[in-house]
Amino acid sequence: MKLYYSPGACSLAPHIVAKEAGIALDLEKVDLAAHKLTDGTDYYDVNPRGYVPAIRVKADEPVLTEANVLVQFLADQKPEAGLMPKAGTPERYRAQQWLAFVATELHKNFSWLWYKDTPAETKTAVKDKLNKRFAELDAHLKSNDFILGKTFSAADAYAFTIINWVNFLGMNLKSFPNLQAFMDRVAARPKVQEALKAEGLIAA
Repeated sequence: MKLYYSPGACSLAPHIVAKEAGIALDLEKVDLAAHKLTDGTDYYDVNPRGYVPAIRVKADEPVLTEANVLVQFLADQKPEAGLMPKAGTPERYRAQQWLAFVATELHKNFSWLWYKDTPAETKTAVKDKLNKRFAELDAHLKSNDFILGKTFSAADAYAFTIINWVNFLGMNLKSFPNLQAFMDRVAARPKVQEALKAEGLIAA
């Protein structure tokens, strides 16, 4: 399988899940500004939306996209890794609920902050909303090591990836100590470290 990624983008989430599950991925770096691959070919030919992540499972099939879907897809390739609860169980739907929360309440809102032409008042409103969601997570993580409880899951990989963007967008987690502790806990995981090093986000 091939993962199309950009360092530190939301594609880091499936990259982390693959590392944690022991799934080998071929990495294909995408220049998101130019929408080009390293060989100069047009990334729009791979994914017409121009976004990462995308996973090519088979050469003759369309790529799979959307970070919250890809982390589940990869987790399901190695169910013994315990990164997603069994399909059809209440626990699975709870995990999917959290993945949807990250996708819609965090990821989508953060996206506005990356655009240079987003009005200042919009950015302020978005940051206020994100801080409210951080407060919700902070309260949840007061009694939980990870989003689903005591065990690391695909939901943590996705949340960690997106929340880490505070470091690039003039935000911080100083008011949310439990959430900061969660971020530190995830960052310290050996497989997460491997993914970060592979993307050049920390020194190898």
